[in-house]
Amino acid sequence: MSSQSQRTLGPELVLAGTIDKAVEVVVVGLEKTDDGVRIVGEDFLGNAAADVLAAVTALGATGRADQVTRVPAPSSLPAASVLAVGLGTAAERSDDVLRRAAGSAARALTGIGHVATTLSAVGLAAAAEGLYLGAYQFSEYKQKSAPAEDATPIARVDLLVGSPRDKQARAELARSEAVAEAVATARDLVNTPPSHLFPAEFAERARALGTEAGLTVQVLDEKALERGGYGGIIGVGKGSSRPPRLVRLSWSGGKKKSPTVALVGKGITFDTGGISIKPAAGMENMTSDMAGAAAVVATVVLAAKLKLPIDVTATVPMAENMPSSTAQRPGDVLTQYGGTTVEVINTDAEGRLILADAIVRACEDEPDYLIDTATLTGAQMVALGTRTPGVMGTEVFRDRVAAISQRIGENAWAMPLPAELRPDLDSRVADLANVTNHRWGGMLAAGLYLKEFVAEGVQWAHIDVAGPAFNTGGPHGYTSKGGTGVPVRTMISVLEDIAEQG
Repeated sequence: MSSQSQRTLGPELVLAGTIDKAVEVVVVGLEKTDDGVRIVGEDFLGNAAADVLAAVTALGATGRADQVTRVPAPSSLPAASVLAVGLGTAAERSDDVLRRAAGSAARALTGIGHVATTLSAVGLAAAAEGLYLGAYQFSEYKQKSAPAEDATPIARVDLLVGSPRDKQARAELARSEAVAEAVATARDLVNTPPSHLFPAEFAERARALGTEAGLTVQVLDEKALERGGYGGIIGVGKGSSRPPRLVRLSWSGGKKKSPTVALVGKGITFDTGGISIKPAAGMENMTSDMAGAAAVVATVVLAAKLKLPIDVTATVPMAENMPSSTAQRPGDVLTQYGGTTVEVINTDAEGRLILADAIVRACEDEPDYLIDTATLTGAQMVALGTRTPGVMGTEVFRDRVAAISQRIGENAWAMPLPAELRPDLDSRVADLANVTNHRWGGMLAAGLYLKEFVAEGVQWAHIDVAGPAFNTGGPHGYTSKGGTGVPVRTMISVLEDIAEQG
């Protein structure tokens, strides 16, 4: 068993004031205007700007968002070529438009060692994150078919800014690089196949990441979970030969009266559905059912790296949901941590069982805020599609999380917890059933289930990322195929907001 986390390192990001002679490609942004298009940050190109603009427009560049056009560089530029990427109009442009444009540019430049860009003159943080994440590749298990030289990601990006030594710019770049690395770490964990990332290995990788970041780490094995009464985690994990774990990672950056935040993430390292087995088609994508846990681990490590002045503790349940002679059955009753009994109607509604145990444990620390995230329900995708997370919880905090998520480009949407659905979780033989007896409002019913375990007075948000955490389609913008790292950027931005606002 390896205890080392395999982390993907992105391109080296460097602040620069001019285009270096070693640069191979210059990336520029194109903005739509009433008079056509213009190059954003054209001052860095000097006299070559007019020639570049004429060349890209001759090839049909219109400035449409994410449109990529590459042309040979004029002789006055110390580079072989120029890549122009569309930004839309100034009115349409947001940080995430810029982030997506930078990601599209990075994906178009595999095999290029050294790049410079004027996108950083528009928005340094967004350009840096987009280029780093757009260059992301996961090739850990392609040992006999390593990427050809012309398919390797960008090695270095010079981010052109007016004052490369400016302290604010340097701090902004350092944060952006740390955020992008955290997202890449979450992606790596999600993309690691379940043959190599099972509960014990996941726990060891989380331990290694936490120890390196200076976190307090606790790992409970199956014996400790059994003794502690973690019936949800044990119940889900008992069908597998690879037993469950519970990991606790704590960052103590706050003072006596600083807010405290609990993070909880679903860590099902593979989900067959158990006895209520899933259809075979697409089951391989259930390697992503630990994406919530990956995001939570990456986020608490990032909080430590950014030295946020708050206390953050991640409680991360990890299990593999398998059918076997020892697996829990539909109709079984288990006891969640804290004493609530649950009739298991559907063993494929297992995420809420392990989350409930973790939420009760997290609330024993009496946090001010609690965020849990999970690839919890297919109903999330039915309701909101594959790119929009659903957020439920206490209304004020739910709306705060959703607003921040929309601002930073992960675009979560606030959803209700209708009281009329709660009686449908009543059980004939136990305190609760783990699913309703109908298919309506499945995402909301799962949120209502989790609500039963959140302590009174805790501001709580549940983020369902069943679709957004794993991209089964083609890459787009700064989003690669496979693990996306959603919602790391939402959670770290919420933590920063809490640290600033309380």
